Amino acid sequence: MRYHILFLFLFVALIGAKAQQQEPLRVGVIGLTHSHVHWILGREDIGDIKVVGIVEPNRDLVQRFLARHNKSNWIDMVYNTMDEMIKATKPEAVTAFGTIYEHLAVVEKCAPLGIHVMVEKPLAVSVEHATKMAALARKHNINLLTNYETTWYPTNHKANELLKNGEIGDLRKVVVHDGHRGPSKIGINKEFLDWLIEPKDNGGGAITDFGCYGVNLMTWMMGGKKPNTVTAVTAKLQPENNPKVDDDATIILTYDNVVATIQPSWNWPVGRKDMEVYGLTGAIFADNRHDLRIRKAKGYDGFDETVMKLEELEAPYNDPFSMLASIVRRKIVLPPYDLTSLENNLIVVEILEAAKMSAKSGQTVKLSK
Repeated sequence: MRYHILFLFLFVALIGAKAQQQEPLRVGVIGLTHSHVHWILGREDIGDIKVVGIVEPNRDLVQRFLARHNKSNWIDMVYNTMDEMIKATKPEAVTAFGTIYEHLAVVEKCAPLGIHVMVEKPLAVSVEHATKMAALARKHNINLLTNYETTWYPTNHKANELLKNGEIGDLRKVVVHDGHRGPSKIGINKEFLDWLIEPKDNGGGAITDFGCYGVNLMTWMMGGKKPNTVTAVTAKLQPENNPKVDDDATIILTYDNVVATIQPSWNWPVGRKDMEVYGLTGAIFADNRHDLRIRKAKGYDGFDETVMKLEELEAPYNDPFSMLASIVRRKIVLPPYDLTSLENNLIVVEILEAAKMSAKSGQTVKLSK
């Protein structure tokens, strides 16, 4: 009888533990002014996360965005402060969709409470902020992740896989283009525009808003190795729209045998997020999220070309919030210097800060190893 009772106890405990593991991750949304918030507001409910609270004092913005996604019934989940939301809803993780400057305050509030944090790119406005955030995350043993749209592009992952497999020989050059016509020209909402073109809140203009994508990808492809030097130039081609920040930049990163040219801009005629990867024997073109080309050199200027149309990555590697849930639930562990990881994005902020210094001084900046 005693063994039957023990078996029953263990069975119930196992079922309870399994049920607990399958509960959706309780997520709070901090801020609505970053328009990438539509990603989570409009996300299909697949059961891996549950939005339990929103922090946004601008009630007009709240009503507009909730109505847009047919979630007006979420209005009772909206709070004016992080303290109110955390006390009422007890989230396990939060996603930050406010200004980049506010990322530090989110981590300062959540890390001591053991609440995991995912911020929108880039990690922070400065090395000073990023260092404080990382120290808090490590001290309190939370995950501090950074979300980029390009992290979920199958083409970027395929390009890196082909490179690592030696399909185009040793890496020599990478060129990354990111951007669009500019925040004012594409008509983003006022609440986003107000801080996106403020250097304090965004950390810069196009050099940070879109420069971070290429720097993030390059840090990943180089396995976390820092560049030897950073050189950058910036321009203000729309002073009427962006009076306080740059809207065009070129960032050059040099490594021992590799050069990367990153071209973020708010002046492209067509929105783009694409990458060119050049090796000794060929090149890979990640033209967009799904279209990839491989060119193998043939003679002087000839080549054989393979064209691929790639499917979406498998869950949870196809979506930031699925990834967040899987990491917090310890279903997956990020590889070193992964695109989303803290160590990668600390280097990203360091490189961006060096790029801004270079553009301001007109001098190349050497990074310490």
